[in-house]
Amino acid sequence: MAHISPFRGIRFNPEKIKELSDVVTPPYDVIPETMQKAYYEKHPNNVIRLDKDMPTDSDTPENNPHTRAAGYFQKWLEEKILIQEEDPSLYVTTVRFKIDGNPITRLGLIGTVRLEPFSSGVILPHEETFSKVKSERLELMKACHANFSHIFSVYSDQGQISDILRSVMESTNPIQHFTDDAGHEHRVWKIADSGIHEKIKKSLEKRTLFIADGHHRYETALNYKQWIKDNVSNFDDNHPANFIMMYLCAVEDPGLTILPTHRLLSGISEDRRKKLLEDAKKYFDIDTIVYSAENPEQGIKELSDKMDASRENHVIGLVMQNEPAYYLLRLKTDVMETLLGNEIAKPLLELDVTVLTNLVLIKLMGFNKESLDNESLIQYTSQYTDAVEAVRQGKTDIAFILNPPSNDQVCRIAEAGYTMPRKTTFYYPKVITGQVMNRLDR
Repeated sequence: MAHISPFRGIRFNPEKIKELSDVVTPPYDVIPETMQKAYYEKHPNNVIRLDKDMPTDSDTPENNPHTRAAGYFQKWLEEKILIQEEDPSLYVTTVRFKIDGNPITRLGLIGTVRLEPFSSGVILPHEETFSKVKSERLELMKACHANFSHIFSVYSDQGQISDILRSVMESTNPIQHFTDDAGHEHRVWKIADSGIHEKIKKSLEKRTLFIADGHHRYETALNYKQWIKDNVSNFDDNHPANFIMMYLCAVEDPGLTILPTHRLLSGISEDRRKKLLEDAKKYFDIDTIVYSAENPEQGIKELSDKMDASRENHVIGLVMQNEPAYYLLRLKTDVMETLLGNEIAKPLLELDVTVLTNLVLIKLMGFNKESLDNESLIQYTSQYTDAVEAVRQGKTDIAFILNPPSNDQVCRIAEAGYTMPRKTTFYYPKVITGQVMNRLDR
């Protein structure tokens, strides 16, 4: 059973930090180097210094981004830039954003959740992870003994917990209200009532939690817990290292939005690109979308419309450098079952990203595991127009455009014990870093 607990959250002191938007950021793993520098310069107490401090050429084992983060964290606590709650609390959050101009609100809950191995079936992953990222985050946790950003998980609610959260919102005032750099409006309410804590705890005990975002952070937390257990004499079941700060959202919430994660490939020669298009004809029916150089946006819209109209089928958009057309690859009937039905479980065969990874990248283009892991070869973006523009401007050679999986697919695959290829989902928006933090030492 999932075990949620209130915790003595650490928040920016409103008497010291007048504009919370000055000090919060998206999670570290979606912040490019240029934005990292911008957040660093935006405010001397921006949370970037804790969650993703700037490296320098003179870094040493004793003085590096992780040790500096620990120094900032301690100093900000001492100076009351950060303050810790007197009583354990849970937090209700809302984020209001827009998709295609339409306003959407997502409701969430922040608490600490007891760490469980994936084998227990209580908390389940849905994606594979990168080992290098996990090792870097572990060093940060060892230095700071804190969670600065959240694990983002979803659960099936049927309205039970959501009703409790909405009643809190109606009866109390938010403790935070700000608009971030992306224009997303955030509100946070504190729940200090132990009676409400107990109601939420009992409701959540019956649920399986599915990690939507933060797989690296969760696996790192398991490694950190083991490290604390091996190195701390007073470790027991109640030690804070047994828990991880988590943001929870009901899978039924109308604001729970998944964006696709498009693939951008570099280092692909023109001959190899032409061969891909020819080889793909064996497995795909191919629509050619010709556009004029004067009006490329018309071609983008046509490709987008066709992709959107085929969400229930296997379709992949293909944009290649020096090609006067975009292409829509429509998978032929029973191809995946015939080629890979004995190797890949049926729920995974139903994913467009499985078709792209196993049929296109591996079988047609000859990629291996190392190639799929190579971040200089494959990059990712959730923005359709960014993917197309990267090819048109010569920044990358190929863009594969994907439709997103559904929330139902994510939960079914995780519950069946399978994991999707890495970077399959992009839950949007990410949970903001800096609203509340969690200490992991006593």
